[in-house]
Formats: sequence, structure tokens, C-alpha cells
Amino acid sequence: MRKIALLGAGFIARFYADSIHGLRSRDRITVVYARNGESASRFAEDYRIGKWTDSMEAAVNDPDADMVLIALPNFLHEAAVMACVKAKKAVLCTKPLGRNADEALRMLKAVEEAGIFHGYLEDLVYIPKTQKAIQSVRKGALGQVLWTRSRETHPGPHSDWFWDSEAAGGGAIIDLGCHCIQIGRNYIGKDVRPIEVMCWADTLVKPIDAEDNAIGLVRYDNGAVSQFEVSWTFRGGMDLRDEVMGSEGTIWINNFLRTGFEMYTSGAADAYVAEKSETNQGWVFPVGDEVHELGYNVMFGDMFDAFESKKEPAETFYDGYVVNAVMDAAYRSAKSRQWEPVELEVWRGGESTGKKELMKDYDDEHYLIKEETTHYGVVKLILKHKKTGKLIEVEKQADR
Repeated sequence: MRKIALLGAGFIARFYADSIHGLRSRDRITVVYARNGESASRFAEDYRIGKWTDSMEAAVNDPDADMVLIALPNFLHEAAVMACVKAKKAVLCTKPLGRNADEALRMLKAVEEAGIFHGYLEDLVYIPKTQKAIQSVRKGALGQVLWTRSRETHPGPHSDWFWDSEAAGGGAIIDLGCHCIQIGRNYIGKDVRPIEVMCWADTLVKPIDAEDNAIGLVRYDNGAVSQFEVSWTFRGGMDLRDEVMGSEGTIWINNFLRTGFEMYTSGAADAYVAEKSETNQGWVFPVGDEVHELGYNVMFGDMFDAFESKKEPAETFYDGYVVNAVMDAAYRSAKSRQWEPVELEVWRGGESTGKKELMKDYDDEHYLIKEETTHYGVVKLILKHKKTGKLIEVEKQADR
């Protein structure tokens, strides 16, 4: 049984509490902290938590809690982590780990030097469909992963601090890009080093200093490219989609906006539809179980099981640090309009292997470029001579 001190009583904290109290039927939040005592009190009442406080130190050091869960604004993550380090308490932190790689690295070093358990709460990696897709990729179903695309777009975040670039550390990239980047890393392989980033970012709609839209390309050491698309101005709900292209196959995943559940309503019931939904009338797209389908249950199951088994969870502070370093490069690229290197003071993945050779032999003298069965019953082959480089088109009758 995990006894948890929850730091934060806002939007994401409620998702976390819904998951934890319904997951294994034995884990409990024992104390909740919020900067506003009224918010903490209301949260404690809603989730039947025995204690609440407006003192972070009191919550972290609560004797009934053996783990701390950080669900605070980005600018408070480092202070909360350092409080856990001082108290020698296991700590889980919501995404992004830091506002930049320097903050993230300080947190990583602190928890490791203290020898405390740490987990990075990247829920979208834990979505059940994504988990199964990652397992398929790791078993070789797609061959060599060449390109990934991850998209998260919606009308914008729910709290005022998100819109403050200093408090948040940026805009749509720091908020949404962290998800997309880590999803790409899981498909390509977390032992493959991200090398450089090319990114476009701009403020198109919102009256803010930070970017409200961005597109980026992350190039990896093995030649793979991971694309992220993020927006705070997308209209129509929250769009979460991933694509993976490999040398032997392709995966398409739609996680949220179009999941097979569509409903038309006049809006008479005035009911909740789904996170970031902009309307509750007309054609709407409810989500069956948001807590499960957004990965929270699988994520906390991994975190708690790893803690009890004295192992590392699938996502640690190190992962959060790497993601922050990639986002730092994205922000530099958006300004320079050039490829910018990913600066990693600490790299624990594999050594450089370079681009993998994927050309297929057709015979001793030729490479196979493409094989296609035509609509008129002929198999067409495009070959390349290994020595001369000459391209050859060959047709043969299809097997019947």
C-alpha cells in the first residue's frame, strides 16, 4: 500500500487522485497540499483525505506518507523535489520535469545523490494502445523505425500560470511537446541519442509572449527523425495522434478525438464530454474512461510496482532531463531558424552507431528497390545494379 503526500490540488491533481484511489484499491493520498488553503480543504473533502495543509514542508514531511507526488506548476517543481530530497522521500513528478534542462539536471542529480526513488509522470507514454504499439516495435514488427510523428493540439491549457512564459518555461512546446518527444523516444529507442532539432514556433492567436503553435523535427544518431506538432489554438477538442513508420511496417494511433465513440446531442443534459472539449452539443466525441485511456492507471501501476520491487520505473527523472534538453534545442532553433544541437551533459544511452544499412539484395548483382503487383496481373520490379548503379525495370507474371 502506498501512502502519498499530494502536492497540488488543481486540474492534473484530480486526474491523479481519480487514478490512485481507483487503481489497486489499496493506495491512498494521506495528505494534500495547495498554496491556497481553501483549495486544499475542498480537495480533501472531495477525495475523503484526512489531512490538508498550505505548507509544502508539512506535507512532504508528513509521517503517514512514504511517497510524494508533485502536481504543481512548473516553476515549483525544483523546490518541491529538493524538499523531498531533504526529507529522503520517494518522489514522482508530473511533466515537464523542469522549465529547462539545467533545472531538470539539478533535480536528477539531487535525487540520485540522495538515493531516493524517482519517477517521471509522462502519462501519454503509458496509454494502453501506445504501450502495445511500443511492444510491437521492440519485437521488430516494424523493422527499423525511420520516422515518428506525434501530435497534441487543443484550445489551450486550463490554469493562468501556463500562459506565463516565465512561470511555465515556455508555451505549447514545454506543455505539449514534452509528451510528443518522449513518445518518439520510446518508439525509436531510448538508448539512441537525439542529435539535433529543427523547429518552427510562433504566436499566432493568443495575446501571450510564449508560442501557441510549433512544429519540430528531432534527428537521432541512427538516422531516425521524430516529428512533433503542438498547438494551443486548435479548435474542436483535444487531438492526440501518433504515427510510426518503419522499414517493415507502419502504426497509426488516434488516442482521443476520434476513438470510435461519437454522439449527437442537443445539449439538454449539459453534461461533461471529455477533457478540452469545447462544446456539449451537436456531434461530440466522449471518451469512455479518460483516466485509463490517458494512461494514468498504467503509469501509477508501473510506478508503485517498481517502488515495491526496488526497481526503476519505465520513466525516470533521467527521461525528463533528456526531454528538457531536446526542448531547449527546439527553442534555440525556433530563434536561429537552423538545426540546433541537443546538449546533454549526461548521456546514458548507447554509443554512436550511425545510420543502419537497410538496402535489400535481389540477387548477387542487384538491389531490390521496389516490388509491386499491378492491376493488370504483372509483378513489376525496380532493381539497381550494385556495380554500375544502373536502374532496371523488370516485369514478370504474377503467381495465380
